[in-house]
Amino acid sequence: MIRFEDLLHPTPAGLYCPPGDFYVDPVRPVDRAVITHGHSDHARAGHGVVLATRQTLAIMAERYGADFAGREQAVEYGEEASVNGVDLRLVPAGHVLGSAQVEVKWRGMTMVVSGDYKRRRDPTCPAFEPVPCHVFISEATFGLPVFRHPPAEEEVGRLVRSLGQFPERAHLVGAYALGKAQRIMRLLREAGWDRPIYVHGAMERLNALYEREGVNLGPILPARGLAKGALGGEVVVAPPSAIQDRWARSFADPVTAFASGWMGVRARARQRGVELPLVVSDHADWGELVATFEELKPEEAWITHGREEGLLRWAEINGQKARALRLVGYDEEDEETVEVRPD
Repeated sequence: MIRFEDLLHPTPAGLYCPPGDFYVDPVRPVDRAVITHGHSDHARAGHGVVLATRQTLAIMAERYGADFAGREQAVEYGEEASVNGVDLRLVPAGHVLGSAQVEVKWRGMTMVVSGDYKRRRDPTCPAFEPVPCHVFISEATFGLPVFRHPPAEEEVGRLVRSLGQFPERAHLVGAYALGKAQRIMRLLREAGWDRPIYVHGAMERLNALYEREGVNLGPILPARGLAKGALGGEVVVAPPSAIQDRWARSFADPVTAFASGWMGVRARARQRGVELPLVVSDHADWGELVATFEELKPEEAWITHGREEGLLRWAEINGQKARALRLVGYDEEDEETVEVRPD
């Protein structure tokens, strides 16, 4: 009798598919990898063959160089591919540009690897699409009932109001360079902010990639070569590691903001010295995770990289068969560290 584990199971290198001889988001170099999205904890360089969406492959090339893999295989959303007799399909995950769930079919079984996902609207990428399956392998970054994120539009509205209240101060927003930064910029545009947005140099190449993919970020200028005390009343977007660096001291009495789901935890905001925490996450919160399980009703839910215990308890109470995979090597956020040089 064929078991679900015969199709996909955890290994030290990541989720492995024996009949297809490939890994999903492996944490070490392998011969064949299927990559869900371009964040560095899921998309690593050095694989033999990488199958992913065209946008994810472009992101990997920007981050690691054109020779990041031996060979690339681009698959569009909804397109069917076969790897050693195992059928694959990539479906939007709603996380960042190019992010995909991986539908894996073999001998009548269907398993879906969510990668990172959210169910909220995001103007920079296609929305999550639920896929019926026997096994749903879900992230659980915010898998505790305390995590219930407010609408991102309301959080960006708080930023706009602060700009009106403190027109003499620069507003320095920490946001991860891939996905979060571009989402914040688009939401600012939708909120009516039509002035130039200034960006740290680490953002520029990915911003240009998003623009090439049809995501209009509006007027953007580099935040360098400026006089001390510059950019009062303006928005500057930078990697989180930069907002507390001496680079940030050149701006006019900056209001430090940080866009992250973790900003709902006051202690984290205080620890980072964030004056304006913005609870904006590119991961599903507790309500979205539970709603997804209730919608899909899989025979089994496998839970990974996050707070697994909360969802395991919910599954036990609600009659959903579930298990924790306890995969290692995946971060709670794509928390890049950049070297910041003063201009």
